[in-house]
Amino acid sequence: MNKKCILIIGLVWPEPTSSAAGTRMIQLVQLFLSEGYEVIFACAAAKSEFSFNLKDLGVSERGITLNDAGFNLFLKEINPGIVLFDRYIMEEQYGWRVREECPDAMSILDTEDLHCLRNARQQVLKSGQAFQTADLFTDMAKREIASILRCDLSLIISEVEMKILTEQFHLDPSLIYYLPFLEEELSRETIRNWRTFEEREGFVFIGNFLHEPNWHTLQILKTKVWPVLRKKIPGAMLHIYGAYSTQKVMQLHNEKEGFYVHGRAEDARESIASHKVLLAPIQFGAGVKGKLIDAMQVGTPSVTTSIGAEAMSGELRWNGEITDDLALFADHAALLYQDETRWEAAGQNGATIINERYGKSKFSSSLISILERLATGLNRHRSQNFYGQILQYQTLNSTKYMSLWIEEKKKTLNL
Repeated sequence: MNKKCILIIGLVWPEPTSSAAGTRMIQLVQLFLSEGYEVIFACAAAKSEFSFNLKDLGVSERGITLNDAGFNLFLKEINPGIVLFDRYIMEEQYGWRVREECPDAMSILDTEDLHCLRNARQQVLKSGQAFQTADLFTDMAKREIASILRCDLSLIISEVEMKILTEQFHLDPSLIYYLPFLEEELSRETIRNWRTFEEREGFVFIGNFLHEPNWHTLQILKTKVWPVLRKKIPGAMLHIYGAYSTQKVMQLHNEKEGFYVHGRAEDARESIASHKVLLAPIQFGAGVKGKLIDAMQVGTPSVTTSIGAEAMSGELRWNGEITDDLALFADHAALLYQDETRWEAAGQNGATIINERYGKSKFSSSLISILERLATGLNRHRSQNFYGQILQYQTLNSTKYMSLWIEEKKKTLNL
C-alpha cells in the first residue's frame, strides 16, 4: 500500500469557475499536494470545456466506468493509502469495491454539504410548512448517514451540520471533522487595493444554475425583491452571473427593469468586485455559500437570509445584513448601497470573517495531523464504529449486488 497516495473519486470533474463544489475540491487537491501526497483523480463523468486541468497541478487523471470490474483492477494497480469520495453517491457506487480490493486504505467522505438537509428544506418550502427536526429523517438521510458511517472520516463544511450530525443523528464525533473552505488570508495590501465605493455600480447575484437553490433565489430576486428595490433606487441595475444559464434563466433579462442576465462569468470574484452589493435571498440550502465567500474576498458587502449566512460568521459581525423578511430585504439593500460608511464597515467585517474563520493556515496542518494519527490506529478506530461494520455486512450491501447485476447485464448485451 502506498500510504502517500490518495485516490479521489469525483462525482464530476472539478469546475472551480462554475461552482463552490469545484473550488472546494481544488482546495483539497492542493492541500494534499502541498503535503507531498501523490494525488490521482478518477471520475466516470464526461469532461466539459470548463473542467479544471488537474494535470497542470501534477495530478494524475483517470477516466473510470460505473459498474465495471475494471475499477477493481485499477485499485490493485495503484493500491492507495487513502481514498476520498466526492459526496455520498460516490461512496455508494465505489465504496464496496474499495473495501474489497484495498481494505487497509483509509476512506474519507467529503460531503460538500449535507444533501439530506438541503433536500429536506426544499421539500418543506414547497409544502409551505415550518421546518421541523422530523423533516430531516428521510430516505436520502438514511443513505447519506449510512455512507458517513461506512467511512473512516467525513469532512463537514459547516459547524451547523456538525451539530445536526451529532445531536440529531447521534453520530460519534470521531467520525466527522469540521473543514470549511480553505481560503487565502487577506493582507492589508489586498484590502487597500479593493475597488472603492465610487468605482462600483449596481447590485449583483451569482450562482451555478444547475443548483436548484440558485434558480429559486433568482426567481425570488426577479419577482419579490428587485421590483421593490428599484423603486427605492430608480435607475439601479442588478447584474446576474452564473454557469449553466439555461434559456429559462436568460429569458429573465430585461434592460428596462435594470435586470441584466449575463450568463457565465469569466472570473466570479472579478465580476462581484465590479458591483456594490451582492443580493442573496436564499430560501433553502445547506453547507457554506461560495458566492458569499467570494464577495468577502473582494470587499463586496452582501444582504442575505439566515440560511444564506448559516454557520459562516460565527460570533463575528456579518459583512452586510441578514434578514428573512423579504419586505425588509430591499430596505437593508438600499441602505447599504447608499451609505458609504456603512458599506466600508461591512467590507471590513468580511475580511475579518475570511481571516479568522477560513484562513487555510488554520486548518491545513491540523487535518493532516488527524489523518496521520488515524492511519496509525485505523483498526482500533474501525473497531469502535460497530454500526459502520453492520452497514458493510454483505447481507445489507444491496448497492454492491445491484452494481454486480448491472455489470453482468452489460456483458450480456455486449455479446
